[in-house]
Amino acid sequence: MTRPLLNVRDLRVTFHLRREGDWPWTPPRNLHAVSGVDFSLNPGETLGIVGESGCGKSTLARALIGLVPAEGQAEWIDGKDLIGLSPGKMMKYRNDIQMIFQDPLASLNPRMTVGQIIAEPLITHNPRLKRPEVKERVKAIMEKVGLLPNQINRYPHEFSGGQCQRIGIARALIVEPKLIICDEPVSALDVSIQAQVINLLIRLQKEFGLALIFIAHDLSVVKHISDRVMVLYLGKVMETATTAELYSAPLHPYTQALLSAVPVPDPTHDMAASIVPLAGDLPSPFAPPSGCVFRTRCPRATGKCAAETPVPSGDSHQIACHFPGPLTEEEIAAARRIEAA
Repeated sequence: MTRPLLNVRDLRVTFHLRREGDWPWTPPRNLHAVSGVDFSLNPGETLGIVGESGCGKSTLARALIGLVPAEGQAEWIDGKDLIGLSPGKMMKYRNDIQMIFQDPLASLNPRMTVGQIIAEPLITHNPRLKRPEVKERVKAIMEKVGLLPNQINRYPHEFSGGQCQRIGIARALIVEPKLIICDEPVSALDVSIQAQVINLLIRLQKEFGLALIFIAHDLSVVKHISDRVMVLYLGKVMETATTAELYSAPLHPYTQALLSAVPVPDPTHDMAASIVPLAGDLPSPFAPPSGCVFRTRCPRATGKCAAETPVPSGDSHQIACHFPGPLTEEEIAAARRIEAA
């Protein structure tokens, strides 16, 4: 078997926050943004990460590259644990792990030309490269992502949102990484441009042998690009499975609710009748529910769900639920009555 490129175990991120007006001796409130996340990623594989806003997707991504402090383990393919590395030691892995950010324009320096932006990581990690060679590499990667080499001296504001995201992709690819973390890279783009960027990522992944961690809200986009999908809720993993298995037979009630809300391109489809409602509001991350964090919105929660925290179980299809399985018509009807009340 191929050794995992990245093996994450019990990853935790906690923010210690104070409210405005608190006395200096007032203990800070703890926000557990990521709580005990486990997953592995193989070379050339795409792992999709989905969940509601505030579930910890972006925090998880930032923890993996050292932008926020974390606890736990993230073992790279060479056996080195990336969590807790100093900036100097982490620099060794910047070539191998790159990131594409959500807002294409905001992630680019407006005072630098496109050529300078794309060349910056290459010059940082390969300072001995001659200027002509750097320029040639920049032009070559610009062509790879669908940009014209004669645009090398233009500035970010002269490009559209889709073109700016292509610049961000080129900047990530220039150092030939093994893993690219895509933090909602198409959510700020028009639908037609989204498809172009997604197809570009798929083509580049095959060409360069890349592994991707793809974070998104749009479940149809995740289905198109991912080999496996991990579902997060309040910083915890609810379900992980292959894309085909998760979309055809979701077993966690939260996953079923998410997938039921995906729009279907069929004018005869009754969307309202197919949606599995989620009772109540998202709990505060400062005071998550005991036991299963999803129990306050789950139509089949029992006393066991409040008393015991479910542990993800299974081989290729892992579910963190005491009572997994498709929801019955009675359970869906009960959830709709709660929502209506």
